[in-house]
Amino acid sequence: MVTRMKILIIEDDLEAAAYLAKAFREAGIVSDHASDGESGLFMASENSYDVLVIDRMLPRRDGLSVITELRRKAIHTPVLILSALGQVDDRVTGLRAGGDDYLPKPYAFNELLARVEVLGRRKGAPEQDMAYRVGDLELDRLSHSVRRQGKEIPLQPREFRLLEYLMKNAGQVVTRTMLLENVWDYHFDPQTNVIDVHVSRLRSKIEKDYDQPLLRTVRGAGYMIKDEAGKGDGRPDP
Repeated sequence: MVTRMKILIIEDDLEAAAYLAKAFREAGIVSDHASDGESGLFMASENSYDVLVIDRMLPRRDGLSVITELRRKAIHTPVLILSALGQVDDRVTGLRAGGDDYLPKPYAFNELLARVEVLGRRKGAPEQDMAYRVGDLELDRLSHSVRRQGKEIPLQPREFRLLEYLMKNAGQVVTRTMLLENVWDYHFDPQTNVIDVHVSRLRSKIEKDYDQPLLRTVRGAGYMIKDEAGKGDGRPDP
């Protein structure tokens, strides 16, 4: 039996919450809703969820306070913060408060869904996977090495981090914003072409002289690494 992901939406805008619940339901995700911070804190403390989607500005208790209290209680359910406050300092504050991801409003639901799915996989996965595999491409975090068909591929540190993040989320679309925040740590403006340049270089290194492409661009969405010819979930075979 396949267990569907279950999330908690803590959002005081009832119209927005209803839209999210409907959109998540259509995506096969079950959701509960809390309309204020106190109720959200209680529900998140008393029930088991795969992901919490928390609006930052809430009545009775603000979103960051909810997250801080959950972490104090040793509740480590992954948290995605939604907020109209989208400056770098705002996002950094949210992440330092215990959030796992931060998405400024307005947002595209497809990106929100992708981020929730990534966080949901994080909950069920080991804290630190030491190696990832996609097809015949292998990345070893301990030795900081990358091999394809047994042949070592030298990468620059940023290229290694980029590939590691892509392989960690193998088979899923990774948006430019997700890469910017998780690989570049907000150091670059979203409009820069630095991501495209690094993806192009990485693609050349891991696909040159090999018949099977692995890294592809998903037009209008981002990037995905996947073994089209076979399996490749990002983790080594048992």
